[in-house]
Amino acid sequence: MSRVLALWCPDWPAVAAAALADLPATHPVAVTSGNRVIACSATARAEGVRRGLRRRESQARCPELYVAVADPERDARLFEPVAAAVDAAAPGIEVLRPGLLVLSARGVSRYFGSEEAAAERLVDQVAAVGVECQVGVADQLSTAVIAARRAVLVPPGGGASFLAPLPMSELAAEPSLSAPHRGELVDLLHRLGIRTIGSFADLPAVDVASRFGTDAVLAHRAARGEPERPPSARTLPPDLEVEQQYDPSIERVDAAAFAGRALASLLHDKLSGAAVACTRLLISASTGNGEHLSRTWRCAEPLTPEGTADRVRWQLDGWLSGRSEAKPTAGIAVLRLEPVEVVSAGALQLGLWGGVGDEDERARRALVRVQGLLGGESVQVGVLSGGRGPLERITLLPLGDERVAAHDPTSPWPGRLPQPAPGSIFVDNPKVVLRDASGTAVYVTERGVFSARPARLTWGSKEWAVQGWAGPWPVDERWWDTAAVRTAARAQVLLEQSRALLVICEGGRWSVEGVYE
Repeated sequence: MSRVLALWCPDWPAVAAAALADLPATHPVAVTSGNRVIACSATARAEGVRRGLRRRESQARCPELYVAVADPERDARLFEPVAAAVDAAAPGIEVLRPGLLVLSARGVSRYFGSEEAAAERLVDQVAAVGVECQVGVADQLSTAVIAARRAVLVPPGGGASFLAPLPMSELAAEPSLSAPHRGELVDLLHRLGIRTIGSFADLPAVDVASRFGTDAVLAHRAARGEPERPPSARTLPPDLEVEQQYDPSIERVDAAAFAGRALASLLHDKLSGAAVACTRLLISASTGNGEHLSRTWRCAEPLTPEGTADRVRWQLDGWLSGRSEAKPTAGIAVLRLEPVEVVSAGALQLGLWGGVGDEDERARRALVRVQGLLGGESVQVGVLSGGRGPLERITLLPLGDERVAAHDPTSPWPGRLPQPAPGSIFVDNPKVVLRDASGTAVYVTERGVFSARPARLTWGSKEWAVQGWAGPWPVDERWWDTAAVRTAARAQVLLEQSRALLVICEGGRWSVEGVYE
């Protein structure tokens, strides 16, 4: 019988954020995404901070709270020393996500004498790098992860009885082991009166499969202590691995991330050709000084090209800029991606509208090739950011980089342009002329109103009659900074033929910021 050991670092995003900010472990910390708390430290929880709270409410409950924005790269980079420490004592680890890894318990328990001794040794090993962790051992992977959250060693064959009294929410507590909508399944079962994992396990498997779908079947197998993934006799198709040599070697994280993204695209071309999808990926690298690094990433669902590129970027970031004692002494000369476990390509369900659809995938590959020809900065995508003007509300980032806005879009922005936003915006703001009925130029006075009723708008050689307008809305920014002060006024004008423009007046001259469609 196989045994799985799971090592879990509680509240890892908060621990990583505190470590990066050089805060003591006892300082209350919360990590937010979309203005909601997604992780917090034990000290913050003691003050009433909970996952799902709005940032302001959490700060009201705990005024000393340090709030950090979610950053998967930061979490992965700071988790690499922990993974390296465990790997030094028990080789063969698989990272599920930053803060959680698993390995086969059979070899490590035989080496250290027992599962209890192995657990104690790994906890000490992680404590040596300044991190607290808990260990769980069970027959199946998901049971071991749930056991790790309680620091329990489940006896062989006792998985189902261990899980039975636990609440159903435990099956959705670990996102790296379940589908994205597992929480909705748990909520549905709760409303149907199924409150514990044992009650769910008692349902006939046929009924679960016929009423709740594929993810429910996996959850049901986990609840009964059965393997989530049925044993697969599939042999890995030959020549799936991809490898790239770099001369000169890669020493910067951004260059390594770009190289990893291109290699991930090559890997998925091969996977698509073999009609398989990868669920366990081995990332290997060799440095110019002959050092060899490798790490295995295990995923609940088949990897998409973006998911593969993210894991390669996180791992390279951890190796090159992490705090591990095993940090390479030279740049990466060879990078290799090798699928360790694959499933049928049918397991990777493509979306019908948006998501990971065929059209999106072809477009993404085309853009990645353009990046390969012109450089990583050549293709940029927009991310909604915070700001008052339409251009300020867009942060342009290279394709494939983490989408982190320059300013928080959920923060209050007094004087922000009212909705709706223009469908197209101009970077160079083409000049236009606004006149009244007598042909006199219209401007915005010091009182923030039009000097006369706008009647005609001229743009280049074309001219339209103004049928309506809204505004003007004064813009008075950074008055305290003589170098960055900005005084202007925006207005929306409706022209004949249903044309609508967003115009701005600066220094008495009008220009177009956007077009409404």
